[in-house]
Amino acid sequence: MMVGVCRLTLRLPENASLKGKRQVIKSLTARIRNRYNVSIAEVDSQDSWQIASLGISCVSNSSSHANEMLTKVVGFVRSSRLDAEVLDCQVEMLQA
Repeated sequence: MMVGVCRLTLRLPENASLKGKRQVIKSLTARIRNRYNVSIAEVDSQDSWQIASLGISCVSNSSSHANEMLTKVVGFVRSSRLDAEVLDCQVEMLQA
């Protein structure tokens, strides 16, 4: 069993409050969860209103499938959210 883990750091330049950040992150995480069936949550930078760190994980029987799923999620974020700029993306495969 393989577990794919991705840490995605986003910059939200148009946000002026934590409330605005919450709206963007809540919408984004719900859409990703529904579309790709992965686990996703905000994992860091909760007090910063222009930076968001998301943790994304998926379980698969092959590392190539897990990597493909996480790549699709990152591509979806880059293409669908024009108000969120991807600053960093770290992907790791863990064998369980």
